[in-house]
Amino acid sequence: MAHIKVAIADDHKIFRSGVINTLIPYENISFVFEADDGLHLLQIMETQQPDVILMDLKMPNMDGIEATIKVKEKYPDVKIIILTMYEDDNFIVHLVENGANAYLLKNAEPEEIYEAICTTFEKGFYFNDNVNLALLKKVLHKNKQQFKPTLKNEIQLNDREQEVLKLICNELTTQEISEQIFLSPRTVEGIRQKLLEKINVKNSVGLVLYAFRNGLIE
Repeated sequence: MAHIKVAIADDHKIFRSGVINTLIPYENISFVFEADDGLHLLQIMETQQPDVILMDLKMPNMDGIEATIKVKEKYPDVKIIILTMYEDDNFIVHLVENGANAYLLKNAEPEEIYEAICTTFEKGFYFNDNVNLALLKKVLHKNKQQFKPTLKNEIQLNDREQEVLKLICNELTTQEISEQIFLSPRTVEGIRQKLLEKINVKNSVGLVLYAFRNGLIE
């Protein structure tokens, strides 16, 4: 199992310490640094980059929303897990569309935070079935009429691209997709990259949102 470097950005030191202490038993992750706010986070990342960031939303100097956007612009491969007390539909949709890889509430169990860290590191995104995915579906259904009905036809995906897209939505890794459709991992990764370019999204979360909005998955 790969070792995962984790950082946490939160203006409450007690909360940061609590999260770090509860995740000590998981030997495949280590916390490489803590940040008091988004600005502090970006300063530290000039010299070291984690694999995954646990990001609070409400912080002084630079909040988690702005920090998420700036991190993704400069370090697109770094995974961001929003860890907040705000259970708000608009926050969730806005953040995942701007590159956040997961959205958890601060009352999440340590096991779920650990699972989110590992899943976002390996697969690019993590949706909590009881909170995040339910809220995303609610918002996307409510706003479905705002999307142009011809959207699906504007982006032409061939059969193989649609097949790979659906498997990505089922949370399969590149290796798992490769084994299922009998293509090399390099070829699968090439198809994934082509999907990102065609759909004009930043990561697997964007691919999932596109597929959901256009009826490719339920």
